[in-house]
Amino acid sequence: MPTLSEIAQLFPITNPTWIFLVVLVIILFAPLLFNRIRVPHLVGMILAGVLVGEHGLNILARDSSFELFGKVGLYYIMFLASLEMDLEGLKKNRVRGFVFGLLTFAIPFALGYGVGHWVLGFRWDASLLLSCIFASHTLVTYPIVGRYGLSRHDCVTIAIAGTMIALLLALFTLAGISASAQGDVSARFWIGFVLKCAVYCFFIFFFYPRFTRFFFKKYSDNVTQFTFVLVLLILSAALSELAGLEGLFGAFLAGLVLNRYIPRVSPLMNRIEFVGNALFIPYFLISVGMLINVKSLFDHKEAIFVVLVMVVTATVTKWLGAWATQLVLRMKRAERDMLFGLSNAHAAGALAMIMVGTQLEIAPGQYLINDDVLNGVVLMILVSCIISSLVTDRASRAIALSDATAPADENGANEKIMVALNNPDSVEALIDTAVMMRDAKSQKEIIALQVCIDNQYAEQQKKQGRLNLERAAKAAAAVDVQLSTYNRVGVNVVGSIMHSMKEFEASEIILGLHHKRKMTDSYLGTVVTELLDRTNRQVIIVNYLMPVNVVHRIIVAVPERAELEAGFYQWVERLARMGGQLGCRIDFHAHPETIKLIRPYIQDKHPSVRTAYFELDDWNDLLIVTQHLSYDHLFVLVSARRGGISWQPAFDNLPTQLMRHFSNNSLMIIYPEQFGQAHELSYVQPLPAYNQMFENPFHLKNKPVKEQADGEPMD
Repeated sequence: MPTLSEIAQLFPITNPTWIFLVVLVIILFAPLLFNRIRVPHLVGMILAGVLVGEHGLNILARDSSFELFGKVGLYYIMFLASLEMDLEGLKKNRVRGFVFGLLTFAIPFALGYGVGHWVLGFRWDASLLLSCIFASHTLVTYPIVGRYGLSRHDCVTIAIAGTMIALLLALFTLAGISASAQGDVSARFWIGFVLKCAVYCFFIFFFYPRFTRFFFKKYSDNVTQFTFVLVLLILSAALSELAGLEGLFGAFLAGLVLNRYIPRVSPLMNRIEFVGNALFIPYFLISVGMLINVKSLFDHKEAIFVVLVMVVTATVTKWLGAWATQLVLRMKRAERDMLFGLSNAHAAGALAMIMVGTQLEIAPGQYLINDDVLNGVVLMILVSCIISSLVTDRASRAIALSDATAPADENGANEKIMVALNNPDSVEALIDTAVMMRDAKSQKEIIALQVCIDNQYAEQQKKQGRLNLERAAKAAAAVDVQLSTYNRVGVNVVGSIMHSMKEFEASEIILGLHHKRKMTDSYLGTVVTELLDRTNRQVIIVNYLMPVNVVHRIIVAVPERAELEAGFYQWVERLARMGGQLGCRIDFHAHPETIKLIRPYIQDKHPSVRTAYFELDDWNDLLIVTQHLSYDHLFVLVSARRGGISWQPAFDNLPTQLMRHFSNNSLMIIYPEQFGQAHELSYVQPLPAYNQMFENPFHLKNKPVKEQADGEPMD
């Protein structure tokens, strides 16, 4: 039987296979164990790193793999934070985010300097470096927010914006400290530093969108796109370091630029989140824990004093920053706790700053920062991450519960989307459209239907249908959306679709545009034409000429009296959801009275969706809309069935106009629900304008209202 000394010689493990196995075991069991005791698993990852590290049981050595994956994990946290951020919410809360950023930087910076200089007795430059560490923070606990679905909540957006402001100010101060220690604080240094930062930001904000749009249009493979995103992430971090900033700042900027090109509900986003949460971020947390040396506390009393002072100062000053923000912005207690939880954690950013101090020589053999402060920062990282995890989890739960008790949105409560498949090339695009239009909170599944005609080619059609349904199932599974597939055989396509819609109680159907094979074929095709005659449900026909995620703007043409149709708010809701997922602007070209109803609905239900409104008084002037169209825009045409309230003779010329003037654009044609129950589809809490319209539905001809169109915001 081997002795303890013989067993000890086997550690630390150096075999790459066994190292990776130990890490995977930690990633697997740490959440299971700590969730049982209601402790955030992020804490478990860090404590597991302490246990298996060289300062614990010495099971693993912190080799280059931990440095590599740990650094990428930190970049991933910052990247996901900006990638999932609501950009419209950021614009709306930019002033509040700036206020929080200043307060969460200024209060810890000022008090931290005083503590370092007068309590710990450090030099002025060492005290400045310590105050930079107190003032900056890392979004270590952001994954907790994501699990509660609060990544686009206002207070989270404010916290992320404040994080970047505090980090940027700390990095500028750190650059000055480093230059001062090296004897170079001239104007030439600062001009060069600012110039490098400006060139770096210009490259990211100017070239990255163009690279991304070109690549996503040319390559649709999810694996290739995922690799491309990783390349942009690491390149931005590397260039940020060359500019004199930290790589995590570059990771944040990369996510900010790519935000509009990666829909929140998409296979690509699902893969990015999965890889980060399953591998890179846990690796980073474990690597942070492996740095912590608890034994150093007991080496001498001065070390304990330094650690206690640093931990208390870092925690209290960050809480004061969140509390001051609460007072200034009049926020709720749970929102203040969220700000504190997200801003209190210090991780690799603080470690990178303190390492700069350990390398700055102020005298022969004497460095700006000693080992006691280094150990204090490392232990401060542990304590701050534990406190932040607990506070963020509690605040997230409180905010999620308060949102859950809010009045439910009845609009779309009965929705059930059906997708009719036929062309193998359009399967993914149709499923993506249905996913972006569905209610994200709904538990109802999407129905994918393939109809095969019962003739001599039935077996061949069934085989192709099974392949189409398998592709649809994979596309839905990639974004964790429930999908039921049905391969129906019938003697008539429309009859089979109608039977399926009634059987599954579908509220609407999405299908691809018919491709003409004969000169005698109609533009929509006989199937769609007959389907429109036989159902009053909403029918959406799409034809994408490029991947959905690179759509830069949605242009919507709405006919007069469209607001009188039963399904008016149904299609407005679907387009608003789609615009929110794509992060693009929606331009509505409609009658002034129709705009009066669309505008307040979107402002109330989807305030983060960017919109612009343009008057379209006469449907014969539809070609004016072409002035606003570009190759990367989606043109949405809201039509009507013959005999409907909003139908007009000009619709007879639509096929010719579409083929002649809109053939080079991605197209969506919507036939709203008609003759439905208006109370199931209308806005739950109508504004006065709604009531006026229904009291006198024919006032459009008698009282036209001219309304100033919104100014065109920046894209």
